Amino acid sequence: MRIGCRLKYRLTQPTPLIAILNVHYSRFGDLERADYLVTTPSVPLESYRDGFGNWCARMVAPAGDFTLSTDGIFRDCGLPDAVAPNAPQQAVQELPSETLVYLLGSRYCDTDLLSEEAWRLFETTPLGWARVQAICDFVHTTVSFDYMHASSTRTASQTLVGRRGVCRDFAHLAITFCRCMNIPARYCTGYLSEFGQPEPHAPDDFAAWMEVYLHGRWWVFDPRNNSRRVGRILIARGRDAADVPLTQTFGPNTLTQFDVWTWDARHDPAETMPVSRN
Repeated sequence: MRIGCRLKYRLTQPTPLIAILNVHYSRFGDLERADYLVTTPSVPLESYRDGFGNWCARMVAPAGDFTLSTDGIFRDCGLPDAVAPNAPQQAVQELPSETLVYLLGSRYCDTDLLSEEAWRLFETTPLGWARVQAICDFVHTTVSFDYMHASSTRTASQTLVGRRGVCRDFAHLAITFCRCMNIPARYCTGYLSEFGQPEPHAPDDFAAWMEVYLHGRWWVFDPRNNSRRVGRILIARGRDAADVPLTQTFGPNTLTQFDVWTWDARHDPAETMPVSRN
């Protein structure tokens, strides 16, 4: 897979910036060509791991037009997300300590407001995989996907009331319901290809999904698409979107260009970065 992105900003002053745009370290071994972060104009980068193990780059962007880009070749197995319909749910007292933080409320996952509703909706569903799938089914059918109603401040409870949003809102609501039902759940962001999906394909974009802890390991669930997909490539994970912004700017800015690509590299021999579709 050819994967990458191009984000162009217009800045009125030198601006500190943090970017989380590289493939997650757990998938780094699958890169045939590393997706190095490139800036235009070039500035010094300082890389570090955040508290969730995500690879971050900090910099100071100069005033004027500033571009962040990546472009790599990723070797994917071509199989859809793993399935384990009989995976059981573990009792809270049996969960590993490192998973407990993913039972708590967070910025966009307001478990305190949705706990009663979660138990009303899902108390009678079977424990484990079937319960998580029931949550995904509910979110997928209850919330309408609508780019025109994207909001950077919408919480899970607000999504349930408004019943529309983008992929991050689907993920936040499903994560919150899982946590209310004592199932550890964490937020993920990354690339999601359209391989195997009916045409016409929507323009490529970054996607959000969740991972839940069942039977001693983490499993992918995607309440937005509610299907097992091919070509899902993790960039970062955290409690919710507040932990993993793709870019965080510390000053006024305007995003003037945004491109993401996930192409079949077997039919794309060009070594130049894709031309903007904006």
